[in-house]
Amino acid sequence: MTAFNVVRFRVKPGQEETFLEAHRKTQRNFPGMRRAALIKTGERAYCMVGEWDAMANLASARPEMIGLLDSFRDTLEDLGGGLGVTDPASGEVVLELKS
Repeated sequence: MTAFNVVRFRVKPGQEETFLEAHRKTQRNFPGMRRAALIKTGERAYCMVGEWDAMANLASARPEMIGLLDSFRDTLEDLGGGLGVTDPASGEVVLELKS
């Protein structure tokens, strides 16, 4: 069953280009990942969305995704509220809406 993961970030002032470059140069050859997009949601605010063949593929890729996060973690600002530098969510699709 299709799954998605979403991760919210806030970039430190003056670090946006470094953050974006880290994503540009990263190879995302995760088995089962269909596509990913980095979305600018506000001032220094971003959200990464990934689409996966199945939740098992996403779960298997987590250690490598954390490794990628570690490569640009220093560009991120703490989100507050005990979240740290990311606000991740993931799960299986339960309803697909057609346009």
